Amino acid sequence: MKLLLRSLLVTLSMLLFCSCSTVNDLVVSNVPSFKEGKPAVVVSLSRQKAILLRGGEEVTETRISTGREGYDTPTGRFRVIRKDEDHRSSLYGDYVGDDGHVVKANVDTRKHPRPPGSHFVGAPMPFFVEFKPGYGLHAGHLPGYPASHGCVRMPYWRARQFYHAVHVGTPVIVKR
Repeated sequence: MKLLLRSLLVTLSMLLFCSCSTVNDLVVSNVPSFKEGKPAVVVSLSRQKAILLRGGEEVTETRISTGREGYDTPTGRFRVIRKDEDHRSSLYGDYVGDDGHVVKANVDTRKHPRPPGSHFVGAPMPFFVEFKPGYGLHAGHLPGYPASHGCVRMPYWRARQFYHAVHVGTPVIVKR
């Protein structure tokens, strides 16, 4: 009886979590792709989608969040210029005291002076793939509309997949 109950709970848990997009991204982004050829990335601002191609064929597509009003994501043809798995923003983040507590949250270092006795900790941008100085693809919050400071945010597992698929020099096309 206990075994049956345990099996039922595990099954129900899996059904509950399988509908979650995060679990779907985890599973799908770890399925091997048998597509061959050079990688490329296409970002559609109007659709809020990014596509990873290999040899001109789609490997995967993901939802994204791009630059909000006043912080446009640049359009055009670019190439990956840098990759940083554990990148942190040099402009946006928090001022933190020596004791580790946030003194002032969500700051722009160009607009907010550093309070005495604090230091700046940049916002995490995991799996950062820079395609133009100051702009890149990375894992981040996805509210369902353009909300970034110009970067292309995507789900964690998709950002990881894109990060590992591309290299410096990979084409990145950003279109309206």
